[in-house]
Amino acid sequence: MKRAEKEQLVTELRDKLTSAQSLYYTDFTGLNVKRMTELRRRLKRVGVDYVVIKNTLALRAVNESGLVGETLKGPTGLVVGKDPVAGEFAKEFEDRPSMKGGLLQGKAIDNAQVKRMASLPSREQMLADLAAGMQSPMAAFVGALNGLLYMFAGALDALKSQREGA
Repeated sequence: MKRAEKEQLVTELRDKLTSAQSLYYTDFTGLNVKRMTELRRRLKRVGVDYVVIKNTLALRAVNESGLVGETLKGPTGLVVGKDPVAGEFAKEFEDRPSMKGGLLQGKAIDNAQVKRMASLPSREQMLADLAAGMQSPMAAFVGALNGLLYMFAGALDALKSQREGA
């Protein structure tokens, strides 16, 4: 590969990294072409890029984007995303590609933190849980008010029947 092509690759990756919230380093050893293509398609659908590039070029792009990258060894693929929540692709792809670590909002994270993030529910699920949690006290309050209203109506009905009987 010529120097100009390498510089262009670094520039393109640097531009992706400047707008990214998360960057994960993976080892794609053990993935055949079919599984790699499937992985890239699935990640692309959710707005995540999977880039395979030489380690020296990847590290140069990471450092030029203002982040501090770690030394990369072996075959490395970069998962670049705008959403900081780690994808569940590691579960679906039998831990291939395996995680090496990464950067989340500019801070280095290790393999254990990446796996912990991958076990979190999706953003949509967390928002739904939050909405349900907020709705529950309101529903209980409305139920209590409704009960008071029925008690008041019952008291008024009893008062009316008492006065009619007298």
